Amino acid sequence: MLDACLADTAPAGITIEPGSGRETDGTVEAWFRFETASLRGRGHVRLVDGLCRTLFTAAVEIKGHEEHTGRRREMGVEHGAYRGRQTWVERRAAREAALGTTEQPYCLIIGGSQGGLSLAARLNRLGVPTLVIDSLKRPGDAWRRRYRSLHLHDPIWACHMPYMPFPDHWPFYIAKDRMGDWLEAYADLMEIAFWGSTTASNARFDEATGTWTVEVERDGTPVTLHPKQLVIATGMSGAPAIPRFPGAETFRGVQCHSSAFDSGAAYAGRKVVVIGSNNSAHDICADLWEHGAQVTMVQRSSTLVARAETLFRFITSKIFSEDALAAGITTEQADFVAASRPYSMVAELHRRLYPEIRAHDAAFYARLEKAGFMLDFGEDDTGLSMKYLRRASGYYIDVGASELVANGEIALRSRVQVTRLLPEGVELSDGSVLEADLIVYATGYDPMETWIAQLISPEVADRVGHVWGLGSDTRRDPGPWVGELRAMWKPTRQPGLWLQGGNLQQVRFYSRILALQIKARMLGIQTPVFDPKGLAH
Repeated sequence: MLDACLADTAPAGITIEPGSGRETDGTVEAWFRFETASLRGRGHVRLVDGLCRTLFTAAVEIKGHEEHTGRRREMGVEHGAYRGRQTWVERRAAREAALGTTEQPYCLIIGGSQGGLSLAARLNRLGVPTLVIDSLKRPGDAWRRRYRSLHLHDPIWACHMPYMPFPDHWPFYIAKDRMGDWLEAYADLMEIAFWGSTTASNARFDEATGTWTVEVERDGTPVTLHPKQLVIATGMSGAPAIPRFPGAETFRGVQCHSSAFDSGAAYAGRKVVVIGSNNSAHDICADLWEHGAQVTMVQRSSTLVARAETLFRFITSKIFSEDALAAGITTEQADFVAASRPYSMVAELHRRLYPEIRAHDAAFYARLEKAGFMLDFGEDDTGLSMKYLRRASGYYIDVGASELVANGEIALRSRVQVTRLLPEGVELSDGSVLEADLIVYATGYDPMETWIAQLISPEVADRVGHVWGLGSDTRRDPGPWVGELRAMWKPTRQPGLWLQGGNLQQVRFYSRILALQIKARMLGIQTPVFDPKGLAH
């Protein structure tokens, strides 16, 4: 790849940033700026004993097509008197009315939550005509429609959206409805063209013209769009995975997936069974307990549990916290630090770190195990981050439900499987029956590639391959090892198709990388792609 790219890339102008060269635990870190023939970039290097341990570079802007920020900001008005002048609101309304009707978007983004909105904001700043569509009515509704007690599990410093950090008086953990309101305001303030209540039913790519034909239904009206670039930004998962237990049709109560659960208010004094032990399962059990339900969690496999306060102390606070800000680690700096460490090193680091976490919370874990809860710390003791990166759903960031499990206020049945459903409840593999008025399936989601198969075709889904995961050859992350998240934020094996997903920190950082790749194609800049299998295309 270097042989093919180095001459045309022409890296030059490497300058070390002020403050570089600090040594911590035998590692010297340095930041640098550089240029190539077409872009400006930023890099980070770690040196151990004078030798390079890691080297990370990332594009920041394309020369001649920089964002209109700072000294490049637009005037906003041409002073003088002009007949027929349009106001800002009139110009915006005209742009949005034309996009998707008389003018085609260059980029169509399916998904109007943080992933789609962060990318659209980046593309807008780069002058790429972009349209976001979502089956829900408003930006942020994906958050609003979740269960009422939901809060973000990551602290606020990790969750800022591009260009618009949260106000500095906002709380440590943000409520889901507040997040939904913020995303709706963000879409408006970032002037994102958004079509709500719009569902994409089919997408086809014309190899000859390099154009997509995307059939959508907007408020019941069929519309055909013809973007050059198509981004699926519906998250890293596909449709809800709902198990099909024998006898499900005979159950007299209510059954729902965790994604459809809103509140336990209607189940005070009634019996509820939650199948699963992931984040959603714990949060829903806690919500039901708060409303006075008699709730039982069915844990079918071991689960990694880490207390939110402990994770913040040992991991997150080092780059996302008030202390980090005071030390000069801005959001951009923290994002670069997070991205600069290869995932194999993340596994290595966490394998050393989790014994400390387990020792710190030993009494907490002992109470959980005494209650019968099956614990694990990842298949290779690499902890929560690696489980998340490997698509494994069996983890919980404890924000209170674990204490209810440990003291028996949330009943637990573990080391059992569901045999079948009966009219009155759930029969388990040990022959016991749990009576229930409500069964909640906190059973995760299908892989993201299922969306591709449904929207485009199974053949394209097969071509794209596994989405997310590192190839660690664990239960949900088949090998071979690829060392980076598969198919995310980069060209897929289907021309013109991109995938955007991840947590708020990831979509914030990688939305710029993805937006620059799309802008480069719009400009006709040469963008050779090197497939892990060794094929350039």
